[in-house]
Amino acid sequence: MNTANKLTVARILLTFVFMFFLFCHGFWAKVISLVIFIVAALSDFFDGMIAQKRNMVTDFGKLMDPIADKILVLAAFASFVQMQLIDAWMFVIIVFREILITSLRLFALNKGKVLSATRAGKHKTLFQMLMIFAILSFIILKEAKLAYFTWDPDGERLFRQGIYFLMLFTVGLTLYSGLSYLWENRKIITKL
Repeated sequence: MNTANKLTVARILLTFVFMFFLFCHGFWAKVISLVIFIVAALSDFFDGMIAQKRNMVTDFGKLMDPIADKILVLAAFASFVQMQLIDAWMFVIIVFREILITSLRLFALNKGKVLSATRAGKHKTLFQMLMIFAILSFIILKEAKLAYFTWDPDGERLFRQGIYFLMLFTVGLTLYSGLSYLWENRKIITKL
């Protein structure tokens, strides 16, 4: 297994560590969860860069890199639903898109075709990760205020509204990237 693929596998393992700290109580646990998320998200950037620079692009990497991204992103959004920071219907749409596209990729792989991620899919993943970063920052801010200051309910209401509107955009981008993926691969899909 080459370096790029090891980073992909590490991202999957870091997802579980990230979730553990996210659900631990206290300010520092939340900070650790954010740091782990950042490291996992950066591993996505570095595994692709290493694979391209060192000519380490493999079928395993083409398939597992987007799956590792999905595991990290879906785990974070599922956690936010549990914490009542995002609406469940938004999560359901995101999960549906990911299941549809991943199932299609696995079916194509079974037929000997490897469907790589599209540019729209990469932009969607980047925006989702930025959204998760923003929500984690909010959680840390709230924990810090609860631990060391006083929490302002008006500030929380404003931030929750911001999360809601950004999540609407995220869901729209997720749907667009799914439709774009189907369109770009329509010739391959119709031959499967």
